[in-house]
Amino acid sequence: MVTEFTPISAALGGALIGIACALLLVLFGKVAGISGLVKSLFTPLKPDNVWKVCFIAGLLIAGIATSFIAPELLEGDLNIPSWLIIVAGLLVGVGTSLANGCTSGHGVCGMSRFSTRSWVSTCVFMLVAVITANLIG
Repeated sequence: MVTEFTPISAALGGALIGIACALLLVLFGKVAGISGLVKSLFTPLKPDNVWKVCFIAGLLIAGIATSFIAPELLEGDLNIPSWLIIVAGLLVGVGTSLANGCTSGHGVCGMSRFSTRSWVSTCVFMLVAVITANLIG
């Protein structure tokens, strides 16, 4: 169970995510919905896919860099069986398909554009997250 309350690092991380999404939208007219970006890469390659590959590569590089610079940030002690993590991942995939987007697309980008669908989707995401956290914790 996670008990650390880290408002400063959480606020900084949230601000960086918001700035990155805002810059992507303002400078390039693109929305940073991660599930949609990944899904679109499974279609035939188009010139438009270059920025998507770079964006996703940046996410991966940031995670790898964090593992070298501050590995303690990636530590966790979830005692959950592997099969349950796989089932959860599949359910998340189904949910993002049903909602036409994921938490980053709806929660960060859609809500800031006042999309009703994004507000409803984010409320459902959060409700399920609270229920799941209470069942597991």
